[in-house]
Amino acid sequence: MGDSFVIAIDFGTAFSWYAFNITPREQKSEPHLPRWGKEYGFDSPKTPTCILFNEDETCLSFGYEAKMIYKEMSGEEAKKHYYFEDFKMALYSKELSSDLKIKATNGKSMKALKVFSGFLRFFKEDALRTISLHTGGKIFSPSDFTWVLTVPAIWDPSAKQFMRKAAMQAGIITEGDEGKLVITLEPEAALIWCKKLPADGFISEKHNKESLDQSAGTQYIVVNCGRETIDFTVHEVLHGGALKERHKASGNNLGGQTVDRKFKQFLREIFTEGVWDEFEQNSPSAAQRMMYEFSSLKQVDKDIQISCPFALELLAKDKSGTENIVKSELGASWDGEFIKISRDKMRSFYDESLQGITENLREIFTSALNIKYMLLVGGYAQSKVLQQHITDQFGHRCKVLCPFRAQEAILRGAVEFGRNPNIVASRKSSYTYGFAVSEKFDEIKHKKEKKFTAKGVEWSRDIFRKLVEEGEDLGSEETKEFLCFPERGDQKQMKLRFFRSVKKDPVYVDDSDVEEEGSFTVDVTGGSKVKLEVKFGFTEITATGINLTTRERKIVKIEFMTKDKECVIDGDAEDAVSVGSSSQSEYIVDSANETT
Repeated sequence: MGDSFVIAIDFGTAFSWYAFNITPREQKSEPHLPRWGKEYGFDSPKTPTCILFNEDETCLSFGYEAKMIYKEMSGEEAKKHYYFEDFKMALYSKELSSDLKIKATNGKSMKALKVFSGFLRFFKEDALRTISLHTGGKIFSPSDFTWVLTVPAIWDPSAKQFMRKAAMQAGIITEGDEGKLVITLEPEAALIWCKKLPADGFISEKHNKESLDQSAGTQYIVVNCGRETIDFTVHEVLHGGALKERHKASGNNLGGQTVDRKFKQFLREIFTEGVWDEFEQNSPSAAQRMMYEFSSLKQVDKDIQISCPFALELLAKDKSGTENIVKSELGASWDGEFIKISRDKMRSFYDESLQGITENLREIFTSALNIKYMLLVGGYAQSKVLQQHITDQFGHRCKVLCPFRAQEAILRGAVEFGRNPNIVASRKSSYTYGFAVSEKFDEIKHKKEKKFTAKGVEWSRDIFRKLVEEGEDLGSEETKEFLCFPERGDQKQMKLRFFRSVKKDPVYVDDSDVEEEGSFTVDVTGGSKVKLEVKFGFTEITATGINLTTRERKIVKIEFMTKDKECVIDGDAEDAVSVGSSSQSEYIVDSANETT
C-alpha cells in the first residue's frame, strides 16, 4: 500500500470529482474516475458541487442527489433546509476564519467550515466505498492513502489552510497525520499530466500531431482556464525530468463564469424589463437548466440556439404583449421554440475574459523567458472561441496546445503529483516574506516615531526582517532558518508575526504594501534557544522548531486565518523575543502591535 495509494479531489465551483490509483508506484497505470448521476439520467465523471443539510444542520446528501431532492421540495420545506452551491467562491475572501459563515440558497447562514467539510466527507466515504468494491470488498481507512486536494495557483495560504481544516473535520486526515494530505496547484497538476500524453493526446493549432519536447531547458506556460479563475504558471524541465518554476504563479478571476454572467445580462436585455429576473425567481430549476445548456454551447464558435422554457415564453408574451418575445436588434431572434443567438453576439460575451487573459499573458512574455509551449487546460479551455483567440494572439511566440480531455488534466495530474510530490523541484516565491522585529535605533535610517527604549537601549519597532524575497527560487525541500531565544528564563512561549509584501525590500511591517500573513507560536520552555526552519518551496508554507538544547523537533503551527492572527500583547520589552543568526543577533521580535 503506502504512498502509491492515492485519492485526488478536484473541488470545483460548479462541479467536483475525484480519482484514485491503487497500483504500485513502479507500474504504469491510469487513474480511475468514477461516474455520477446515472440514476438521474446523467453519466458524468463530475458531480455538482452542492450539498443539502436539514434544519438541524445535519448533512443529508450531496451532488446530483442533493440537487434533485432540493428541486422537488415544496417552498415551505425548502425554507427549512440549507442548500448550498457555488460555495467555493467564499474562499476568495481574504478575511477567512473558522467562524466564516456563508448563505444557503434560501438566505439562511451556516459555518463555511461545516459546509466544506460535509462535502469532503461525502467524497471520502464514496471513494473508500468505491475502492472497496474494486478490491473484492477489502476495507480501507483514510490513513491508507495519500490524499491530494487541488487549488487555484493564486489562492492565499489562508484558503489552503481552510481546506486543510475542512479535510481534518471530514476525517480525511487526523491530528499527527497531516502529512497524508497534499495540496497541489491546479496548473502544476495539469502540466504533470500533459507531460505524459502521447502526440495524439493534443489538439494543436494546425491539427497536426505534436508531442511535447521534454528535454532539459524546455519551458512551458500552463493557462488553467477554470470556471471562476484563470491561472498562469511557467515551468522549465530540469535534467532528470523534474520541473522548476520560472515565473511566479499569477492569474485573474475572469474565468468561464464571466462569459456566463454576460450571457445572463444579455437575457435580461432581450426580454421586456423584469422578465428574466421574475422567471429566475419563480422557476429557478428551469433557469438553471438554461445555464447548463449554455455551458455546453460555449464550446462552439458559431450561431447557436438555446431552448426557451415554456414558463419563460408565457411570461415574456404577457409582459411584452407580442408574440415576438425578444428584441431582435440586439443579436437574438425567436422562432417559436428556441432563442437563436448570432455568432458575433456569442463572441462578444467573451470580450472581457479574453482581454484579461491576453493582458496577463503579454506581461509574462515580457519577462526574460524562452517559452516553447503554451498548454490550455481546464473546462473553459474547451471553448473554440478561447482556443482561437489565444492561438491568434500568441501562436507566433510558441506552440499552443490543448489536450483533448482538457478538463481532466488537473485531476489526473493531481494523482500523479500524489505519487511523486517532488516532481516540482523548485518554485518562485510570489511575495517577500518576513517577520516583525525591532532593531537598535539609528536616527539616519529609522523613523523617530518608531523609537522606544528597553533596558536602557533605544530600539526601532516594526522593522520588516526579510526571510524570502519576491521572485526568489525556492527548492521544494529548501528551508530558511531563523534563530529565536527568549529574553527571560521563565518564558514558556513566544509568538512571531509573519508578513508578506509584493516589494522586494520592504522597510516597515505597517507600510501600505505590507500585510500580515499569519503568526507562529514557538515553545521555549526552559529558556532554550529554538531554530525555526521555514519551508517556502512547497505548495504550502510549513515550519519546524528545533530545541537547540534537547534537539527535539516539533511542527510549528502557522495560523493564516484571521481569527487566529491575534497576537499576545506585550506588556513591556521583557516579554519580547530575541532573534538572529550566527552573524546577526541585534534584533528583538515584535510579538504584537504595541511595545512599550
